[in-house]
Amino acid sequence: MMEPASAGFDAPRAYLRLGGATLAHHQLALALAAGCERIACLAKAFDPELAALQREAERAGARFHMISGGRALSGLVTASDELLVLGEGVVVSPVDALELIAQAPAVLVLPAETAVPQGFERIDINHAGAGLMLLPGRLVERLNDLPPDADPASALLRIALQAGISQRMVPQSVSNDGRWLLVQDEAQAHAAEDRWMDRQTSGLGHSPGMGLAAWLSRRFGAAMLHAGSGGSAPGIAGLTLLAMAVGSAWLEVPTLGLALLGAAWLVQRVGTIITGAQADSLGLGRGILSRPEPFGALLDIALVGVLIAVPSLVPGEPTWLRAFAPLVLIGLLRLLSQVLAERFSAWFEDRLLLALALAALGLAGLLPYAVPGLSIVLIVAGIILSRRRGELTSV
Repeated sequence: MMEPASAGFDAPRAYLRLGGATLAHHQLALALAAGCERIACLAKAFDPELAALQREAERAGARFHMISGGRALSGLVTASDELLVLGEGVVVSPVDALELIAQAPAVLVLPAETAVPQGFERIDINHAGAGLMLLPGRLVERLNDLPPDADPASALLRIALQAGISQRMVPQSVSNDGRWLLVQDEAQAHAAEDRWMDRQTSGLGHSPGMGLAAWLSRRFGAAMLHAGSGGSAPGIAGLTLLAMAVGSAWLEVPTLGLALLGAAWLVQRVGTIITGAQADSLGLGRGILSRPEPFGALLDIALVGVLIAVPSLVPGEPTWLRAFAPLVLIGLLRLLSQVLAERFSAWFEDRLLLALALAALGLAGLLPYAVPGLSIVLIVAGIILSRRRGELTSV
């Protein structure tokens, strides 16, 4: 945390934010995921951001140390230790990084022709350091032979190469996909954030509702993370809309209730995507509000309840008979989403599409006929799709 974010500013580069968390927090999450027991942070002063990192590390069971130079590191590392070194401003995918360092100590490298213009340190004509190394602890003692103001990360890179530590290339697919970045200023942080959200939402547009949820996450997800609400705010909004939908059914306005249920499903899925992005990069757990399965079950129960409130075609029909057609409809949707291939199953899981279709039929006065009619359509669709070769998933 020694390099400024940009010229004329004193704030360290490590305090730039990506997805609502500082770059230093992303690096700490990687170190903790790698099983590091001691965290040594190179910094000029113990400020509030550094104190927050210390609390996070100690909550995870690691010891936290602030050091001002490389020589202080030798007192923290023994010859039998392994040392994970992260360059300032380097943000990498934890899954990819852990896979690359799991085999043995190594200096991770990138092609020099593309990495050096991005700010990575050149080590020879063909390679640049990737900003991440796993080294034997015995090499740290050599920092004592260098001047006190030597950059520890750069010095350890040279020491490791001189000691014959193997170089391991970061796969091109990882570096080209924005999963291995060096962020040096705020403009780069914003650009990296856009690519990060694009990557988190890629492949989610198999149905209209999920496509809209993915677009909303790309458009507003980063701002919500920076605001500190993350995926919890959409989760709370989803529960609120669900309660309002049930209230609308109680007031005998089922069409409004259906529209509210569609909106509840949409905002909750946005929260799920945003929370998933945090979990993947920071190793955070997923709260109950951001899990699609419990909320989906609750929403389907509410959907059945709202459809029961639709006036029956048979005066005096008992409630259990009025519940039969909605239960069959929801059961068919859940069954088909489980047994059909993904490109079809996403459509059967899309409750925004279902709720809006039912609400439109309700406005046309066709809702009493719509539920049994849709059930018949689903039965026919399931028979046709299941007979097509290769369209069933393994269950």
